[in-house]
Amino acid sequence: MGFIKRKNKKFDYQPRYYKGDGNPYELKGKFDEYRTTVGKSKSLKGKLNAALDEFKNSKNGGFNPTILILVGVLTLIFLFIIDFDLSIFLLKN
Repeated sequence: MGFIKRKNKKFDYQPRYYKGDGNPYELKGKFDEYRTTVGKSKSLKGKLNAALDEFKNSKNGGFNPTILILVGVLTLIFLFIIDFDLSIFLLKN
């Protein structure tokens, strides 16, 4: 039926309060523009290597003393709960 030539109507919906900055329906993370591991379809090894490189090249060098203190406190609490004898860590006279 080539004698009826119809063009498809294009759907051009604009939200009422849309300012025109990009796609309003795009789902994006809060810190995606600052990370190098987001948005690239790599293999698992490539993602892991990129994440390690980003971790090493961060501002604080990838070292967070707060995490180490938290892990230490939680470890001591766990040892106390299982009734571990902590006297082996003390010096004997």
